[in-house]
Amino acid sequence: MTDAKMMERVEVLHARLEVLKLEHRDLDEAIRAMGERTSIDMLALSRLKKRKLALKDQIARIEDELTPDIIA
Repeated sequence: MTDAKMMERVEVLHARLEVLKLEHRDLDEAIRAMGERTSIDMLALSRLKKRKLALKDQIARIEDELTPDIIA
């Protein structure tokens, strides 16, 4: 891969990472708000938590790809 393509890929990954982190924070807020209600839709809450976990996994994969391997 050329340097230009590599830099473009890194920029795309950084942008994707920011979008995923924002969505993760939004889900966290939605889960918190749902938990404060008197009647909780457990199925909806479970789906939000599952989506949040999937986002966390995607974030971790992108961060791993962006972090250079350091040989000690």
